[in-house]
Amino acid sequence: MLHYPQLFIFTQFMNEKEYLTQEKFDEFKKELANLKNVRRKEVAENLEYSKALGDLAENAEYHEARDMQATIEDRIAKLEELLKNAVIVSAHDATGTVNVGSVVTVEKDSKTFIYTIVGSEESDVTSNKISIRSPFGQAVLGKKKGEKFTFKAPNGELSYVVSDVK
Repeated sequence: MLHYPQLFIFTQFMNEKEYLTQEKFDEFKKELANLKNVRRKEVAENLEYSKALGDLAENAEYHEARDMQATIEDRIAKLEELLKNAVIVSAHDATGTVNVGSVVTVEKDSKTFIYTIVGSEESDVTSNKISIRSPFGQAVLGKKKGEKFTFKAPNGELSYVVSDVK
């Protein structure tokens, strides 16, 4: 019996909501269109060319083109699933509650930190964009100004106080 562990992992996350800003959603749509309309054709042409070179068993160009084709098809499938399950969020939440898209200011030991809570596809720690699926993101979700929250991090348990939500 054949096993496809990558397919299993992918299907585990199918149909999960993916929170995206409109900008990121549009970026993914553009990437998908490019993969389908441009990159697929390029790879198909490379496959045809490499087939013409002869013996496929020892044809490195053919195998490289097949690998590229598989990579592109995997990315297309991922983007299609992601866009199908996308929930567009705005950066403003008038409720004062931390949600996806919120810019939250937190304090710990008299130090102030400002983070934007985003979907996992947009997370970027260097830009202070924290995923809703991270321990921090899950712990701060739903909190309001003045509330304390705690979560487990790799280096131990951390506690913060929400000082502002925008």
